[in-house]
Amino acid sequence: MTAEPAIDVHGLTKSFGGRTVVDDVTLTVQRGEIAGFLGPNGSGKTTTIRLMCGLLSPDAGTGRVLGYDILSQGRRIKLEVGYMTQKFSFYEDLTIEENLRFVAGLYRLKPERQSVADTLADLGLTSRKHQLAGSLSGGWKQRLALAACIMHRPKLLLLDEPTAGVDPLARREFWDEIHRLAGDGLTVLVSTHYMDEAERCHRINYIAYGRLVASGTVPEVIAEAGLVTFTLSGPGTAEAAKRLKGMPGVDQIAPFGTTLHVVGRDGAALEASARQVAQATKTALVKSETSLEDVFIKLMNASPDNA
Repeated sequence: MTAEPAIDVHGLTKSFGGRTVVDDVTLTVQRGEIAGFLGPNGSGKTTTIRLMCGLLSPDAGTGRVLGYDILSQGRRIKLEVGYMTQKFSFYEDLTIEENLRFVAGLYRLKPERQSVADTLADLGLTSRKHQLAGSLSGGWKQRLALAACIMHRPKLLLLDEPTAGVDPLARREFWDEIHRLAGDGLTVLVSTHYMDEAERCHRINYIAYGRLVASGTVPEVIAEAGLVTFTLSGPGTAEAAKRLKGMPGVDQIAPFGTTLHVVGRDGAALEASARQVAQATKTALVKSETSLEDVFIKLMNASPDNA
């Protein structure tokens, strides 16, 4: 018998002031899965997450999270979900340990001291437990926030752009921790703007201006976009970029160091344009792999802004 998905919602819709922020979103996340939730700023990611964890009520739609009905059992969902917001929201004049003791009290964890000690150890915070939260770097604040989210042993972790503003090493360590937790059975839904983080998810879901427009594994999403990519390299790429603008088949032009990526949906027209310009500018032309970023730019450009 197949286990019920951790998240299984259908037709979620939410409006504020006459503007539809979440528009008929249907989303499924399997248990133990790390699901990426991607999209531009203002696309409805945060509102969708809040609808699923019981912090907001939808105007329309139904669904179940961890087996509970999102319309009538929001309180039960909250007790079994860890939700990490974009903004650091702990007491900066309390120590790491004091902040975790406060959270343990909210969840009525017993024995409290042991729960805090175990969480400090799990997240590598024991040696810093007496440090004030306000004095922590972005990476350590992030680790404290994650510790507070998982100390009550939730079954689902909702992370809203958790690595914004932290350095690459802290991001790498954070994701190593997320994969460790998922390996132990925790389900994770994480919103992010970073392409490398999206590629570390088991599946990704792309929302643009309130509508879910792509879902699947990274290779599936890239394949379904139907894009072709060529790379031009050499000293003439700046001139090549000028010439390629508006040519047949050219949808995107993006410089990457000394190379130029040219992307489009009409492969034959794109190749003809790219070859013509490569010859004129004496640049080398090769067919390349389409990147996830190329796909997201296409999805953004194809989606109407609901503002």
